Amino acid sequence: MMNLQGILSISGKPGLYKIIGQSRGGVLVNKIGESRKISIPGSARMSALEDIAIYTYDEEIPLKQVMFNIYNKEEGKATINHKVSQDELQDFFRSVLDEYDEQRVYASDIKKIVQWYNVLQANDLLILAEEEKEENIENA
Repeated sequence: MMNLQGILSISGKPGLYKIIGQSRGGVLVNKIGESRKISIPGSARMSALEDIAIYTYDEEIPLKQVMFNIYNKEEGKATINHKVSQDELQDFFRSVLDEYDEQRVYASDIKKIVQWYNVLQANDLLILAEEEKEENIENA
C-alpha cells in the first residue's frame, strides 16, 4: 500500500499539501510542487488522504489501497488526465477498483483521486509503505 501520511486536501484550495509543522493557530503546510510555506487556520476543513476511504458494495477501501492499485496498473507512471470524459473516468476507476459503489462514488470523486495520484506521482511522493519500512531499518 501507499504511504499518504502528512498529505492533506484543503477545502476551497486547489492541489494537495504536505504538513511541515504546527503554527499558533493551525497547521503549517507546503503546497506540493511549491516551496512556499502557508499557515492554514485550524478552522479550515482539511482532509488527510490517509483517512479517506472509497465506498464499495461490501466495505470501504482505504484511498492508499486505491492509489496502490493505480500505481500497479500504471507501473508507477502517470495515469489518465482528470479532464477526460465522465465515462472514461468511470471505466478507468472500474479497472482499478471494480467493486466501487457507483451510487456513492461520484465522477467528481474519481476526478479528484486521479488528479491527486498524478500530482503525487509527478512529485515522487508515491511511496510504498513496505519500501519505507525497509529504508528505515537499513538507516537505523
